[in-house]
Amino acid sequence: MDEKIAPHIDELTMALGDISKEEIRGELEKLLKYRVPLGEAKRILRNKYSSPSSNTTKVKDLSPGLNGIVISGRIIDIIEKTVSIQGEQKSIFSGTLGDETGICSFTCWDDLSLRSGDAVRIKNAYTRLWNNRPELYFGKKATLVYLQDGELPDIEQMSHSTLKKLDEIVPADVLVSSVVLIVEMYHREIMLKGQEFTVVEGVVADETAKLPFTSWIPLEALDIGDYVRFEGAAVRIFRGLPSINFNDTTSLNKLESTEGLPFTMESVSNSSSPVDIESVLEKEGMFDVTVKGNIISVRSGSGLIERCPVCNRVTQKSSCRSHGEVECPMDMRIKAILDDGTGAVHLMLNRELSEAVYGKNMYDAEKMAQSSLSVDVVFEDMKKVLTGKYLAVRGNSSKNEFGISLVARSVWAVEDDLQERIGKLLSKIGEECDD
Repeated sequence: MDEKIAPHIDELTMALGDISKEEIRGELEKLLKYRVPLGEAKRILRNKYSSPSSNTTKVKDLSPGLNGIVISGRIIDIIEKTVSIQGEQKSIFSGTLGDETGICSFTCWDDLSLRSGDAVRIKNAYTRLWNNRPELYFGKKATLVYLQDGELPDIEQMSHSTLKKLDEIVPADVLVSSVVLIVEMYHREIMLKGQEFTVVEGVVADETAKLPFTSWIPLEALDIGDYVRFEGAAVRIFRGLPSINFNDTTSLNKLESTEGLPFTMESVSNSSSPVDIESVLEKEGMFDVTVKGNIISVRSGSGLIERCPVCNRVTQKSSCRSHGEVECPMDMRIKAILDDGTGAVHLMLNRELSEAVYGKNMYDAEKMAQSSLSVDVVFEDMKKVLTGKYLAVRGNSSKNEFGISLVARSVWAVEDDLQERIGKLLSKIGEECDD
């Protein structure tokens, strides 16, 4: 009997890593003694010694910088690539892995004989940021346990059938499926490989959120106001903000019946209810979010600025870093810190919104600068006028090297909730005193 089960003991010892061969042998022989089939006995031991730990992670919870994690999933696809590392050619294996919460990309540094469809538990994996998203990495130092096929959904279910709400889409997602309403749609001409190409862009929404989309395929049968079920759409990430991409592999179906759907064009078009800035800081990016807070600081770079007429970048002394000396048109903006007591974000206002909040237009600001022979006077005046001002802001948040920035699409002064804010503050003070 020892000779028959020896290869299986070796297999389990390699898969389970930190469990001794003697212990595995004893447990396996005990199960076989009670006439448990060999395959079932191996599955029982894998489950017993591979129980989830505090490092167990789902795809939806992946973020850059995780180490020593345990993740279970099914290999959706895998390909071998040759890369140059420190001048040497090396084969690596990359693809996508899915669980019931989403599909992520991975890189395996060694040949672990993985195949598309394998259901595995990976111990001692880690994540790094790649192409603006967290990517899963593992190799020979990781422990690989093969799971029973029925423990995870099949590839078809993972790729197409698991529908997500828009607010459930996270940076780790590679492919998503959802039911949405088209609220904006327009065509744009771009140059692609020297040829003019038409893409469709816009915004989709459900009851939880809105997200931008780009379609690389014609949407002739779809229009604003249509309800759509899409499956297998690609997710792109820019500064933490997801966008949805429809391509040749995406399934798109217009819904004729909308009975039971909890959102309408009217409901998704309304301004979203304000959220605490703390909630904005918890996410890499949010589309069409509304916050309220006080301007606690007007940052350098606010006021009158010059822009390159070619690329629209802010210039210094009429010099663009990409286009050199240029004749620069004037512009105006506000860069500020907005704080609501739960957190703070970097706020960006364009000329139109700056004029509305500041109370002076660009013509007035230019006259001030001409009178004092310096644009700094506008910046100093903005600090006096704006510091402490309480505003509501609606726009898109994203993450950059300085933290979370909110680029405003609309902004307005809020006066009607002063008593409510006072009540919340007094309540909070009372709770802290009780503690």
